[in-house]
Amino acid sequence: MSILGATTNELRVRLERGDVTSVDVTTAYLDQIAVHDAQVQAFLLVDRDAALEQARDVDAKRQAGHAVGKLAGVPVALKDVVCTKGVRTTCGSRMLENFVPPYDAHVVQRLKEADAVLIGKTNMDEFAMGSSTENSAYQVTKNPWDLARTPGGSSGGSAAAVSASMAPLAIGSDTGGSIRQPAGFCGVVGMKPTYGRISRFGLVAYASSLDQLGPFASDVSGAALLLEVMSGHDARDSTSVNVPVPEYSRSVDEPLAGLRIGVAREHFVEGLDREVEAAIRTALDVYRKLGAEVKEVSLPHSQYAVAVYYIIAPSEASSNLARYDGVHYGHRAKDFSNMIDMYSASRGEGFGTEVKRRIMLGAYALSAGYYDAYYLKALKVRRLIRQDFDQAFQSVDVIASPVAPTPAFKIGELVNDPLAMYLSDIYTLSANLAGLPGICIPAGFSGKNLPIGLQLLAAPFQEERLLRTARMFERETDWHKQRAKL
Repeated sequence: MSILGATTNELRVRLERGDVTSVDVTTAYLDQIAVHDAQVQAFLLVDRDAALEQARDVDAKRQAGHAVGKLAGVPVALKDVVCTKGVRTTCGSRMLENFVPPYDAHVVQRLKEADAVLIGKTNMDEFAMGSSTENSAYQVTKNPWDLARTPGGSSGGSAAAVSASMAPLAIGSDTGGSIRQPAGFCGVVGMKPTYGRISRFGLVAYASSLDQLGPFASDVSGAALLLEVMSGHDARDSTSVNVPVPEYSRSVDEPLAGLRIGVAREHFVEGLDREVEAAIRTALDVYRKLGAEVKEVSLPHSQYAVAVYYIIAPSEASSNLARYDGVHYGHRAKDFSNMIDMYSASRGEGFGTEVKRRIMLGAYALSAGYYDAYYLKALKVRRLIRQDFDQAFQSVDVIASPVAPTPAFKIGELVNDPLAMYLSDIYTLSANLAGLPGICIPAGFSGKNLPIGLQLLAAPFQEERLLRTARMFERETDWHKQRAKL
């Protein structure tokens, strides 16, 4: 088996046995990037020399007989929203074009402790605001399955990198579906953990009550291992929850007896592509054959998720992005006549159209006279959305749904229709509003050979159950083994 065709666990076994070295593995992925990324444009930054130096250090540790970490010698790509000490971090924005963080994010520290090889920074929608990676200030990432189509967003670069075998693992962030939707579009595994499971220290904020980091992998076991490495309490993040982290990688292959799967009637309504619905129904039949009980549940307030999200997230974004004024952080305009002009020109030049749109939406919702009518009301409905899930999880273990209403759409198709673009996240937003863990796994293909993803949601801090449920399906199918041919 080639290095590029191997799963994360297969790579680890081969590395431990000495069949290949960390330098061999890293070189294979760097060469894949060199050959194919001009087409896909998944990466904003690749430092070949630094990656190979990390790989040589891991090989030296092994040869000296020292203990190595759980990801020793395995390359990992990072979404460019995660701070890396001494390495440019742009968030896909001109505003941070020259920003070099003086510290590592918590997850980067964890990856280094695990002896992972950090292979590069991936493209994204600017400040994680978007569903297609078309909002990046630098380039448009393509879907490896069809280069005329989007990989999804905002973590499209990370999803495309794993899908195109340019990295076995990648990290993304998920504020309203930004890991799960691109995972579905690109035919890989992507997981959003429970809010608070992974520290947000060093994650450049979009909407602080919704943002969460998570893993991409080619299979569920790889996602389980990366989640295990990333998770854990961090006192530097006040929202980081101090709860034990299960050994996901050890339990992921254990089937669940008496599994109860809920299907929300609100998820199968007008607007859902027929091929997507057929793939999800077929996936549910697989679970039935495995002995799972599939039953209907109701999430009555999910119909308000898009409206609630696009009040809360832009409101938090308008606050978080106020610091980028050309003085405290970020790009400063060269030509201005006074201080107000300097602020206006700097933000006008530094931010793209979608970021400006959301800042204005948020500023309006928080303004005097509108706070109660919009923001406060949205918070109340958010609570009702969470209560719907709490009630549903009293009778089921997980909830299955599509991850998006359609397969990957064409680049440029929705970019001038913000509402249509926002609706592409209709099935993923509610998990962020409720703080739940969710995973997307490959579940089939459309007639145009585009991947279709199955989303599974669970109660807070039930990632172990979610991973085991996903792995049950994966063992019975081979969708995850399909690779895009560039």
